[in-house]
Amino acid sequence: MKKMVILGGGYGGLTVANQLLEKDLPSDTVLVLIDRMPYQGLKTEYYALASGTVSDLDIRVQYPVDPRLILKYGEVSAVDLDQKLILFENDEPLSYDWLVISLGCVDKYHQITNAEQYSQSIQTLSATRKTYQAVNDINPYGQVSIIGGGLSGVEMAAELRESRPDMNIRIIDRGPSILSSFPGPVQSFVRDWMLEHDIEMRSYVSLCRLEGGLLYNQQENQQEIIQTDVTIWTAGIQPSPIVRNLQLPKDTQGRVILNEYHQVPDYPEVYVVGDCASLPFSPSAQAAQGQGKQVAEVLRAVWKNETPRLGKIKLKGVLGSLGKKSGFGLMGKRTITGMVPRLVKSGVLWKSKHHFG
Repeated sequence: MKKMVILGGGYGGLTVANQLLEKDLPSDTVLVLIDRMPYQGLKTEYYALASGTVSDLDIRVQYPVDPRLILKYGEVSAVDLDQKLILFENDEPLSYDWLVISLGCVDKYHQITNAEQYSQSIQTLSATRKTYQAVNDINPYGQVSIIGGGLSGVEMAAELRESRPDMNIRIIDRGPSILSSFPGPVQSFVRDWMLEHDIEMRSYVSLCRLEGGLLYNQQENQQEIIQTDVTIWTAGIQPSPIVRNLQLPKDTQGRVILNEYHQVPDYPEVYVVGDCASLPFSPSAQAAQGQGKQVAEVLRAVWKNETPRLGKIKLKGVLGSLGKKSGFGLMGKRTITGMVPRLVKSGVLWKSKHHFG
């Protein structure tokens, strides 16, 4: 039997698996899905788990049950592209005939001293559970600082406010405004919401070091010390270390450069999906799912000795939450704010949990 291996059961990898199981998986091919966890965690909702407004069970998605699918759980240490092997920390290597790498991302700390050591993360389910515990242990009127004013940081702050009205919450960003990649009207709406809900916003902060509950802000020739009880890091991402260690051509963000069929040019049996792939748009669950659908199309064409015909991946927009009752979004060039984008996001989440869309 030939082995079609999917490395990582996140948005992209699970999309590939579902698409292949739905249509034309060759009878001589077995599908193997590898992940460290026995279920998918809905990463776009980790901020809610960290805040304590949803439970662990609310953001789990079970993997498909199918006799053609083998689920393998373990910690992958490396990929040997020349030998076509997946290497594990505590298991025998696994060979493959075709491989989809969908390992997602980890935090990027921008060489800030002790940032990883003294901050909490929401990049993995395990780290998010620890972040919830740290937040839950803060005494009333304590201080939490969120580093990074992008989408994740804003959603984290808003959800924390809903969970802990007693807590002091601040967002720290090195740029001029939160949500700097969004249009001005969205930035203004979200800033007003934050002010209304007593969330402090600090701009133009250049952190150089973290030390326990102290954040060091380097400003020209002087240094400011910002005190905090818990620090949550949402200030950037980078590809999985396993992908960073692969000796392949990459873009400036460390993501693997692919051909038009999402294949590694020198290893056409290898596909890269999601946050580790160099794509013409920002990493997102939606992009990973769109790319996953196309990879499944390419694989079916390869198995039939046909030439794949792919269109452009079309993204529907970006949605963000401000607690459970408000939100914001960008649909094409149209901005939407208030309850409507929050309801739409809830619908998207429901579809993800039930494998629709």
